[in-house]
Amino acid sequence: MLSLQQQKQLLQKEYEFECNEFRRETEAFGIGRKVKRGDCWFPVTVGRSYYNSLDRLVVEIHRSTDSDIEHNFEYGRSVCFFSQQNSDSLKYLNFSGTISYAEADRMVVVLPNEQALSQLQALENGGVQLNFDETSYKLMNEALDAVISARGNRLAELRDIIRSRKPVSRTENLLHLNLPWLNASQEQAVNDVLAARDLMIVHGPPGTGKTTTLVEAIMEVMRREPQVMVCAQSNMAVDWISEQLADRGVSVLRIGNPSRVTDKMLSFTYERRFESHPDYSTLWSIRRTIRQLYATPRKGRSESFHQKITRLRERADELELRIRNALFDQSRVVACTLVGSANQLLQGIHFHTLFIDEAAQALEPACWIALRKCDRFVLAGDHCQLPPTIKSNAARYGGLDKTLMETLAETHPEAVRLLTVQYRMNEALMRFSSEWFYEGKLQAAPEVSHRGIMADMDEPLVWVDTAGEDSEGQEDFHEQFIGASYGRINKAEARLTLATLIDYTERIGRQRLLEERIDIGIISPYKAQVQYLRALLKKNAYLRPLRKSITINTVDAFQGQERDVILVSLVRANETGEIGFLNDLRRMNVAITRARMKLIILGASTTLCRHKFYKKLYDSCSKLSIQSLRQNEDSTETRA
Repeated sequence: MLSLQQQKQLLQKEYEFECNEFRRETEAFGIGRKVKRGDCWFPVTVGRSYYNSLDRLVVEIHRSTDSDIEHNFEYGRSVCFFSQQNSDSLKYLNFSGTISYAEADRMVVVLPNEQALSQLQALENGGVQLNFDETSYKLMNEALDAVISARGNRLAELRDIIRSRKPVSRTENLLHLNLPWLNASQEQAVNDVLAARDLMIVHGPPGTGKTTTLVEAIMEVMRREPQVMVCAQSNMAVDWISEQLADRGVSVLRIGNPSRVTDKMLSFTYERRFESHPDYSTLWSIRRTIRQLYATPRKGRSESFHQKITRLRERADELELRIRNALFDQSRVVACTLVGSANQLLQGIHFHTLFIDEAAQALEPACWIALRKCDRFVLAGDHCQLPPTIKSNAARYGGLDKTLMETLAETHPEAVRLLTVQYRMNEALMRFSSEWFYEGKLQAAPEVSHRGIMADMDEPLVWVDTAGEDSEGQEDFHEQFIGASYGRINKAEARLTLATLIDYTERIGRQRLLEERIDIGIISPYKAQVQYLRALLKKNAYLRPLRKSITINTVDAFQGQERDVILVSLVRANETGEIGFLNDLRRMNVAITRARMKLIILGASTTLCRHKFYKKLYDSCSKLSIQSLRQNEDSTETRA
């Protein structure tokens, strides 16, 4: 187990790596490359500006080109603006902004002052790009310092419990709660949450109803406590759990803004609820008066002017505090990201219970930002799926990517409840992941256990081996290295992936696919392969009617999603057996557990099967194919 001081040192390595990488890419990359990466919009138009309900100056930024490129702009990210002087030269404005909202082609950015707005409005041939944001590192370091120095308080107790191997404490003889709408492992997990005095972990493998269980646990805790805090690493995860709770009638207060800008999501936000408060119109009027007074010439300002400003400010502060207190008093759940838990709005507020969803994707230092605000906590996630992204090799090899959830699962196994019934995959698809990652403890729910698209005429798990394809002399199935940002590409494998999909859709029938809304996902670990597959799909006339039902994305982007049919393009094909980050089996666990009824893997067995994981997966596919063939032969003989 890493000491907290070691984590600080590794965090510093990651910070330095990211900082240097950003500086290097800013200098080396052209606008076109930044746009393709989703880190830049160019050109942009500057839209309307106004003061939002929290009295911050904001401006709307629009892009009119490259709308088909998915961008990485989201709430809370820092951005900088530039103008293109000539074909090579960029001039950056001397301020940065913070994203308040981001949609497909529009974002709202908080600006530092009126001077920044004036510069932006005068911008010609301008663009916006993501900035290196030190805020999260600063907050994680502050949290670690607070934990290290904690003495004689609950934070110190939690630190010592986490860093030790002593069993965590529980409330004994608690009446067992019967929840017949949950399965046995889910029901036990909720009861474990209620009994936990220090901490509890809900380990939810793919499709086991982790969110359902977590929502039920939160509902039961709220019957016993006035308010709880719910956090996650990403805005998207916070949005999802907030939406589920709101659908159950819970009053959710969302600190920060959602990743999806919809009326439903916005209705939870502090900003929207703040401006809906009855006292807001009075506050807005006072703020407008203050701005108008400041707009008067300095020469004409007297002592009474300053006294009036002071009185108005005091009145505005009083109203703002009253509205803030009312919003928190009315809310049963306060939801935010882990970094968002350091928001000034939450200063001085303490919670008995903290829930952290997707905890297996959060750095331990990020968890400590929120843990300072609670007496006990519940982690939910799956440390057998994607870990946090660590860019520095030194930080990763040092162990920074080992999450608090993974550490506690090892040191406090008595606090872990594994959800064992999964509702996504049929039994054949589930079996390999269950045996490799979950000690064979998973079972498919009866309603999904034997479901398939083509009944007994189809193998649920297939490996299309590309190893022998190029020996026929028609295509080169070797991988190509594109660059550090995009990884690798295997164009022949991509074309075969689409051909395999077309063949399978022909077997099912396009009309049936449309009528039954059978959805399809194509996954690859590499961004370059994803972009090439998207381009192939766009040009394919046969698949045009099905495009809305086909999603192509990276493994990371597919975590938490599912489709009826999944195709996985593994890309790697070389003579040396190098497979790069395909060595991270947690990434592959995500890829092979997205399908409900059919999984097709495309890859070069001669390259991949040197690794025992891929060899066993390949053998499992072969075994299923043989079983399916025998079943079909038996069925044919019976009919004969």
